[in-house]
Amino acid sequence: MTEAPQTAAKHQGATARANTYRSIYPLRILGMGLGFWLTCSVLIQTGDLARFGWLSLVTCVVWPHLAYLHARTSRDPYRAEVRNLLIDSAIVGLWIPLMHFNLLPSVVLAVVTTHDKFGTGIKRLWLYSLPGMAGMALLGTLILRPEPVLASSLSVIIATLPVIALHSLAVGFTSYRLIRTVARQNQQLKELRQRDAQTGLFARAHWQEQAQAVLEGARSTDRPAWLLMIDIDHFKPINDIHGHTVGDEAIRVVGEVIRESVREADCAGRYGGDEFAVVCADTDEAHALAIAQRIRERIGALRLPELPELQLTSSIGMAQAHSSHQSLRDWLNSADMAMYRAKHGGRNRVAVEPQGSRMRAADGVPVLE
Repeated sequence: MTEAPQTAAKHQGATARANTYRSIYPLRILGMGLGFWLTCSVLIQTGDLARFGWLSLVTCVVWPHLAYLHARTSRDPYRAEVRNLLIDSAIVGLWIPLMHFNLLPSVVLAVVTTHDKFGTGIKRLWLYSLPGMAGMALLGTLILRPEPVLASSLSVIIATLPVIALHSLAVGFTSYRLIRTVARQNQQLKELRQRDAQTGLFARAHWQEQAQAVLEGARSTDRPAWLLMIDIDHFKPINDIHGHTVGDEAIRVVGEVIRESVREADCAGRYGGDEFAVVCADTDEAHALAIAQRIRERIGALRLPELPELQLTSSIGMAQAHSSHQSLRDWLNSADMAMYRAKHGGRNRVAVEPQGSRMRAADGVPVLE
């Protein structure tokens, strides 16, 4: 990864952290809103609605908006939102004694609030929230000394059900989105690993894997397949005279030409340095030769904007898959030998795997056989 993508990724990560409070805001409104009805139902059961109903309104209805404003106006919105999340747990801890330890709503609110800390992805946040929740529960107990009312009335049970149901649906939906996101990222990572970053062609490991499969298929079915090895002529002097920046640009544009010159079914990849390879499955010699010549001609027509006087040429070797190739290495060696015959024959030409000593002309350019 180059410096620019790294910088962009860091910037995106920092932006996402800073906007954490925005994504939590609607969830806090929903969760606290359901908590309002739940706490009010318990206060009605215990006869404390007139006494603590205002507190339910403040902590469950007003607090989400105060938390949003606190994070939004803070110099560090992310840290402010972390504090807000810890306050959420402390509020739930306070409500446990206020609800006279009513078992069902107390357990549900404590578990749901703690589980939500996992959902934020903030490391150990759930653990850091427990002391605040326990501390507020203890403080509330010492001040109020409530008489435990463990059993829940029907109205409390009914008020608790939406919290359980909606939270379960939210967790399931979040998990679904996470799985889809991970699957998409894995696919993108797989594609990145398959591609050579400089040229956009397939990376060596991937195209060799495809070449192995094509070779095995050709040997078992007798269907023709060809391997093209492509090398940029006089590439070392380009680097030595004009610099590696020009050399890198030459490799990039040649890779682009190869990618645009092959068929959709072909597998074009980078072998290494200034060498490339194309695997042509189910292809006879005439079609493979046409692909090779098209690549050679288009490379010869290339001009670099910063160095228009530089003419690029290429030497291409072709080898057909056959039973004598016991491994992919054998097939690569045959194509490589043909490529060096093209270089020794004068460069800027295509050479076919030796099947005699004839030489014929194709489109005015010698083709070695």
